[in-house]
Amino acid sequence: MILDPIATTYDEQHLMPLGPLILDLEGLTLTPEDKDLLKHPAVGGVILFARNFNCLSQLIELTTSIRNLRPELLICVDQEGGRVQRFRNEFVNLPPAAWYGDQYQVYPDKAQYWCYLAGWLMAAELIAAGIDFSFAPVLDLGYGPSQVIGNRAFAQAPQIVSQLAQAWISGVHSAGMPAVGKHFPGHGAVRADSHVELPIDERPLATITASDIVPFKQAIAEGLDAIMPAHVVYSQIDSQPAGFSKYWLQTVLRTELKFTGVIFSDDLSMEATQLAGGYGARALAALNAGCDMVLVCNNRQGAIDTAQTLVAYDNKPVQQRLSKMRARINWTWDQVHNDTRWQEISAVLPRA
Repeated sequence: MILDPIATTYDEQHLMPLGPLILDLEGLTLTPEDKDLLKHPAVGGVILFARNFNCLSQLIELTTSIRNLRPELLICVDQEGGRVQRFRNEFVNLPPAAWYGDQYQVYPDKAQYWCYLAGWLMAAELIAAGIDFSFAPVLDLGYGPSQVIGNRAFAQAPQIVSQLAQAWISGVHSAGMPAVGKHFPGHGAVRADSHVELPIDERPLATITASDIVPFKQAIAEGLDAIMPAHVVYSQIDSQPAGFSKYWLQTVLRTELKFTGVIFSDDLSMEATQLAGGYGARALAALNAGCDMVLVCNNRQGAIDTAQTLVAYDNKPVQQRLSKMRARINWTWDQVHNDTRWQEISAVLPRA
């Protein structure tokens, strides 16, 4: 890896500010290149994937090694449940969000309670392994045609999604973890997968406001900590994908919905982001539009290019917001698994 010389020096006795970049790691342990990148002042966090996980003890060793290198870094993962759950062996295998929606049709009160317990379980297990937060819950509406959302959505009805999401968020908060809602203002109505192409949502603003935005609006009112926008163009409203749109991030999210939490970009390696240029240009476009942090995953050279571009980026105004994304309770694995809440929800969830 080649990085330009940086005047800033790293002092293990003092915490560095959190840079605006979240990146990934190569494998089960930190490589010399990983360590070099994690010390870069543009880096503020690490996202882990299934390739970074073998067993609980290995995961704890990995997160501990990250903390020993830079204690202030945010460590995160996608641990929604269903097909999007990076850590499985020794962790409870969570069902997809749609399972709670199915239960809601028969047992609405129980479904919300189970959703609360599952949010607590997900968060407590992750915290015990050294993780600060998960990119969950999905607040998209389950319209059906979306290739990437599918059963990751709780339901199609905005009010059901809102109720189940709020139960999940309450559970996550009770474990001491911040919650991240995605994909604003709603990814569920487009068929295309933004990982491989740029989706276009041609619905008018009034339709989106009356439906897809409802779960986000209610979650914000109840204290949602962070939001991830969609790599979707809402063509009747703005020519830019939501994650690069000042209209969606500043006019709607910050001003109209009064959201004061963190805005994370979705992965800038996704095909839907290519219209913004190279990796450095994509990162600057997302940050200038209103994102607080950007993610670059599964492309090491892209992460290096982004770090170089953002080396002098002034991220100080958002440091207070970012500091609230750290886990707030220190759970041990035994404490979690001896808790009656873990035992209760584990007996209810379907077996994988």
